[in-house]
Amino acid sequence: MDPLTLSGLVALCTILVLFSGVSVAIGLLIVSAGFLIVFDGVRSLELMPEILFGKLDNFALLAIPMFIIMGSSIASTRAGADLYEALERWLTRVPGGLVISNLGACALFAAMSGSSPATCAAIGKMGIPEMRKRGYPDGVAAGSIAAGGTLGILIPPSVTMIVYGIATESSIGRLFLAGVFPGLLLVGLFMAWSLYSTARSGDRNLLNVGTYTWREKFEILPRVLPFLFIILGVLYAMYGGIATPSETAAVGALLCLIIAMVIYKLWNPRDLWVVLKDSTRESVMILFIIAAAGVFSYMLSSLFITQSIAEWIGTLDVNRWWLMGAINVFLLIAGFFLPPVAVILMAAPILLPVIVTAGFDPIWFAVILTINMEIGLISPPVGLNLYVINGIAPDIPLKTILMGSLPFVACMVLAILLLCLFPGIATWLPDMVMGPAI
Repeated sequence: MDPLTLSGLVALCTILVLFSGVSVAIGLLIVSAGFLIVFDGVRSLELMPEILFGKLDNFALLAIPMFIIMGSSIASTRAGADLYEALERWLTRVPGGLVISNLGACALFAAMSGSSPATCAAIGKMGIPEMRKRGYPDGVAAGSIAAGGTLGILIPPSVTMIVYGIATESSIGRLFLAGVFPGLLLVGLFMAWSLYSTARSGDRNLLNVGTYTWREKFEILPRVLPFLFIILGVLYAMYGGIATPSETAAVGALLCLIIAMVIYKLWNPRDLWVVLKDSTRESVMILFIIAAAGVFSYMLSSLFITQSIAEWIGTLDVNRWWLMGAINVFLLIAGFFLPPVAVILMAAPILLPVIVTAGFDPIWFAVILTINMEIGLISPPVGLNLYVINGIAPDIPLKTILMGSLPFVACMVLAILLLCLFPGIATWLPDMVMGPAI
């Protein structure tokens, strides 16, 4: 069978298997084993265990459970609520300070936890009731938190970026740096829309929510600043050449656990067990998907599917930006139905040769891909963040949450367009800190 025809058959079978309800990792293994048996014979399965475990034989993978523990230890405390309260106290005199406080808290908590659902839950529990109490429209209150939570997979340290780096053999340090300015760009666009939407409501009371004394402003800082110093320390150690991402993640996880125990009295062994148990469950899930995706990539390469697609793209007489547009549509649709890690691990082996052949920077593309995954987090039918917000505020209809998040989807699309027009937004910082990519 022609490799290009075979690639279409693989794609169709993969979609059908994943939609059947099996887990992503098991689904990838089923598809891989099936096609290897049919086209390479049963003996080809002898290599599957070696590939499966060999994919996990990577020192960089240690960063994933460490960053997850780091985020879980923060999410299990009142750090999100304290962060929100600190920003509210300091930004109270800024026009629209409350909505800015929520988005700023989402950005900072996302950087600390690296988890979109955790960010929505931690900031939303405090922010949504407070905004509604002060008269903010339900759509703005719910949509801003849902969108702010998506920043967890873009602003470093990001588990999604680590997965992309491992899947494409790209520098994780470069990927982290590439997400900084696009993340700040999204925060700025989210804030701009929120302020415009608030001002358009015509209620001037929303633009000023009260005053706090200097004592009240400073007394909250000791509960927040240690976590922020840890994030800055982790990034400094990583980019200062002091330690590898895995080593800095391990130190960051230990420090976050210690601070959670000291500041938030997380001494109860049961509470610590919950943190470690949840972190282990999420880490195993991601690592299992990575291992299964390694087998899936081997199958694609063994059947000459990836090579044929790259060759076919190279012979097409089409503008590369039309090609990028088609890739974005594909990623957007995939993100509607699958979690970001699954999309990255499934799509990277196929898309990377295409991206390189078309002359695009893989580091820049990682940011484009991640923003597409962010859109999927606040879009139906999966839209994980929408359901998290609905769980926090069940009296806000899911339709209202969705409509409130749509303007933020437009902000993300605008960010993608700006990155296409000005790729330096993503590539300038990595090139300046680590030198131009070879």
